[in-house]
Amino acid sequence: MTKKLAKIKYLPNNFEIIEPGDYVECAVSGKLISIENLNYWNVELQEPYHSYKEAFIRREEADSK
Repeated sequence: MTKKLAKIKYLPNNFEIIEPGDYVECAVSGKLISIENLNYWNVELQEPYHSYKEAFIRREEADSK
């Protein structure tokens, strides 16, 4: 079975699957994140993150602008 990239709308405490798939790609590291393991995202930027580390990196980048 081929894995498929999901399209997701990120909400404050949840996410909505717009187009079904198996994974999303971390906006910082490019690592693939299975939908079951998706725990970190940014609602304003509509970006998923592999872990709190990538979320922190993105926050630091945004704060420095």
